[in-house]
Amino acid sequence: MLKIVVEETGKGAIVLHLEGQVIGPWVEELRRVCAPLLASGARVTVDLSTVSFVGREGLGLLGCLRNRNVTLANSAGLVAEQLRAEKG
Repeated sequence: MLKIVVEETGKGAIVLHLEGQVIGPWVEELRRVCAPLLASGARVTVDLSTVSFVGREGLGLLGCLRNRNVTLANSAGLVAEQLRAEKG
């Protein structure tokens, strides 16, 4: 399961607070939430502080988001290692 909380911080900035695991159908849900935010030109930060695991599809999506200038923040432990490995 993945909980996504959208926080508008002002001046076109949005923080997506994720909690749980970025796997399976939750990857598509995250994509669905991000698409209109990116289309609007918002500055998006994804807070990964309470994400416990990211699956292969989730890593792919996070990599794509990073390539679109989304900030991936507060990753730790296994998730941080997964992101480092994905970045290469």
